[in-house]
Amino acid sequence: MTATISVYLLRQSYWNMQVCMKKIDNPFSFTTGTIGYPILFVLVIWLVYWFEMRFSVIFNSYGVYPRTLEGLKGIIFSPFIHGSLKHLFNNSIPLLVLSTALFYFYRKDSWRVLFFGLLLSGFLTWLIGRPSYHIGASGMVYMLVSFLFFKGVFSAYYRLIALSLIIVFLYGGLLWYVFPIEKGISWEGHLSGLFVGFLFSFLFKTKIEKPKLYKWEQDNYIEEEDEFMKHFDEYGNFVPTPKEEKEEFTSTKFQTPNKSSLETKQPKVKITYTFRKREE
Repeated sequence: MTATISVYLLRQSYWNMQVCMKKIDNPFSFTTGTIGYPILFVLVIWLVYWFEMRFSVIFNSYGVYPRTLEGLKGIIFSPFIHGSLKHLFNNSIPLLVLSTALFYFYRKDSWRVLFFGLLLSGFLTWLIGRPSYHIGASGMVYMLVSFLFFKGVFSAYYRLIALSLIIVFLYGGLLWYVFPIEKGISWEGHLSGLFVGFLFSFLFKTKIEKPKLYKWEQDNYIEEEDEFMKHFDEYGNFVPTPKEEKEEFTSTKFQTPNKSSLETKQPKVKITYTFRKREE
């Protein structure tokens, strides 16, 4: 048992090192725009409200007025107009949180979701709304809640599913306001945003990062062919790689002659020295 655990830990550390050496393109990356654009959106709607209060003007007539030609301009302008400070505050926090999540998890589709969501949810409000001015960014909030929730569920990716659960925990109570339960609230705008977000979760085919499998987790993995596993025996003991034996070069063309062969081939020379005594 101990040997098996030791082999697993060694194998895990080996592949972790290999993964760290590779440059992985992570789609969930934090950039300046991830938080910068949501802050800019919220800042703009607060500036519009400040302008109304400072100069005593009312922009309610720029909201969506259903089924009138003049009311079409509200499709663009209504999300920036709010009737009270409470109305503005209730939309600011969700808009900041949800749009930040959109830019972080769905960076490639974020601008398309916001732009077309603004147009389509406003147009549906114009079609089904009561004859009154519909203002506020709540339609966009409902669109983002719906998109982030259903997209995470349909993706079956654990990070996005976790995001969906957080959305339900934070904003699940908003579902009640798609029904006409309270006067003065544009439930038609909420319902339109909810439907558009659900529709976009199908239309926008976001490429989701799949969990990376290690080599031994793949279906075609064969342990006997793993170069790393060849260093261990069946009990988990390290087995050093045997050194490769060098092949001897036996070609006669480049064979070095030995000493005996040289002696036979060289002619022998006999030198005789004669010494004679010197006479006095």
